[in-house]
Amino acid sequence: MKNEGFTITNDLYATQFQRFLNLCIDLMFIYIIVLSLGTTIILVALSANNFALTNWVENMAILEVSFYSAIVAFLYYYFTEVYFSRTIAKLITHTIVVNADGSKPSGKRFFIRTCCRFIPFEAFTYFGEIPRGWHDSFSETYVVKKRKLNKMKKDLNTLTNPVEA
Repeated sequence: MKNEGFTITNDLYATQFQRFLNLCIDLMFIYIIVLSLGTTIILVALSANNFALTNWVENMAILEVSFYSAIVAFLYYYFTEVYFSRTIAKLITHTIVVNADGSKPSGKRFFIRTCCRFIPFEAFTYFGEIPRGWHDSFSETYVVKKRKLNKMKKDLNTLTNPVEA
């Protein structure tokens, strides 16, 4: 849904601290998911007496673990943002991903955001004067404070559609 007449302003941007906190919390959840899935595979393999699979998981090379972790991270970011416009960390920090007009971005924009996260050192690109990373710029999305966004949209709606007395 387009919000005509509304545009994201600098005061709506999530702070650098919120962005850094989002990164740390999301990485923690991704790590927990990676460990949980690995443990689940081992337990299922042990219950099926498949010791070859158990040994493979326990002795994975660093490249295999990195690839597996990257897949989990991609799926985590993409699906949480596509369905909720936010990750678990953004839920905790009360921030949300939106378009310039405050609407929910398309799946294509979320795909671009997620792919850009794998650019080396990209996670620190929001430490500039304006806290907007490459994954925001390339996908033309914004991470904003959700409560402030909702208040500004409500105020704009009140101004454009006053209740007749």
